Amino acid sequence: MFTALIADVVARLPEWTPTVGLIMLACNLVALAIGKVGIRYPKVGPGIPILSDTLGLSAAAILAATSFGHIIGTGVILGLTNAGVI
Repeated sequence: MFTALIADVVARLPEWTPTVGLIMLACNLVALAIGKVGIRYPKVGPGIPILSDTLGLSAAAILAATSFGHIIGTGVILGLTNAGVI
């Protein structure tokens, strides 16, 4: 009974393409830049050998920033898909 209602509500989901991957990568890079500026204590805790030296962020800060980047990326990808851009 509710199948038609659910089908109308569920958003159109994109297939994975390199464009989707590049959008997610760009959103994660933006989130890392925001995290580098916005995290109050970015070097507290253990680091990731190469990334911590390059970015100046601890493992927890990198995880937090990239998690935020995935949230942003999901919204951007779904928004662009529903707008018909990708």
